[in-house]
Amino acid sequence: MLKHKNRLMGALLFFVTTGVCAETLEDAWDSAINNNHRIKSAKADTDASEQQLHSAQGQRLPDLNVSSGYTQFSETPTAKAQIADQSAQFSTAQAGSVKAQAIASVPIFTSGRIGHNIDAAEASLQAVQSNEITSVLDIKMQVAEAYITILRLESALQVAQSHVETLSLHMNDVNNLFDQGMVARNDVLAANVELANAQQLVVQANNQLDIGRARYNQLLDRNLADKVNLAHQFPETPTEALNELSSNAIKQRPELVALAQQIESLGQQAQSVKAGLLPQVAVNGGYQYQENRYQAFEGMWMANVGMEWKLFDGSSRHRSDAITRQAMSLKEQRDDLSSMISLQVRQAWLDIQETQKRIAVTQQAIAQADENLKVTIDRYQQGLSTNTEVLKAEDLRTTTHDNYNNATYDAALATLHLRRATGIL
Repeated sequence: MLKHKNRLMGALLFFVTTGVCAETLEDAWDSAINNNHRIKSAKADTDASEQQLHSAQGQRLPDLNVSSGYTQFSETPTAKAQIADQSAQFSTAQAGSVKAQAIASVPIFTSGRIGHNIDAAEASLQAVQSNEITSVLDIKMQVAEAYITILRLESALQVAQSHVETLSLHMNDVNNLFDQGMVARNDVLAANVELANAQQLVVQANNQLDIGRARYNQLLDRNLADKVNLAHQFPETPTEALNELSSNAIKQRPELVALAQQIESLGQQAQSVKAGLLPQVAVNGGYQYQENRYQAFEGMWMANVGMEWKLFDGSSRHRSDAITRQAMSLKEQRDDLSSMISLQVRQAWLDIQETQKRIAVTQQAIAQADENLKVTIDRYQQGLSTNTEVLKAEDLRTTTHDNYNNATYDAALATLHLRRATGIL
């Protein structure tokens, strides 16, 4: 039994000492951020929002329109006139002519319409940037969960393999005692059944581990069959008090920032729509050319100042009210999310407290379970205990090791959940 225990501890030590050559969680995060398709999609959304901001800012710049065309009439345009009580006709334009113009238009006063549009676009860009951060955090959390799942399954596989080794050694003891006539055949049958069940658990553990590694590789956009070697390294647990963690989460979570900026963007859009009902003043200027040999000046420069004021519009006010209602809806969502974030922080913080206590308890239980199995096997070899007691002691040992591994990885996962809940993953 001592030999088996040393073998199990040696395997665990191997993973720890070789961790420097294995992939760390930070390495996995970097790979996911560079390769994950969801993050690439979020970055594309950010680029699109930046272009929308440039488009809004471009409304303040002059518009330059150039147009040209050729017109052919069926008859030559002609005017009639009475001269000295006699009718006279004369041509006013050519039957076919070219017309061209280049006109520039600059808005000089829009009652805030363009300014509100730009502010809305800036707020929308900040919201999209926050959504990109949220996508990064979500992917990092998924990678972390897959990372810990692999480590958990590797530990479970080690326990399952140690279970097979222990039962194989016990099977040898049972066969020897049976050959000596010291135990009944029932002990041999029971030991064989337990060994077969343990071997089945190893097969299942190997399959689950392969699935876990494939899921991990998928998140990092790798070949699903790529080899996975992970280090036992995790971020530190936040040490702040629960109230401080909750307060920091409300300030730092990008989801709340995104909602706040979306609310701001909708408010600016509503103001822009309202401003469209107020006076709009623009300066226009350019050059016009009309081919006409009957005209003294075919080409002329022009400039004018125009003002437009919609005194009545049956749709703009309703559109502004609709946008305002959308902003009110997002405010309610933000308040609900704030409450949910506080709950997430509290739950993760409580999970950390629980797992730390579980680790302390299971550490003690491991030593006791190992010693109990050793004593029970010695007693069985001396004919002082039954085969059932040995199998029960071995089941207790494996359960204790599994409990310790689960408590350890649950603690690491709770820490990651707490960091995600506070927005600092």
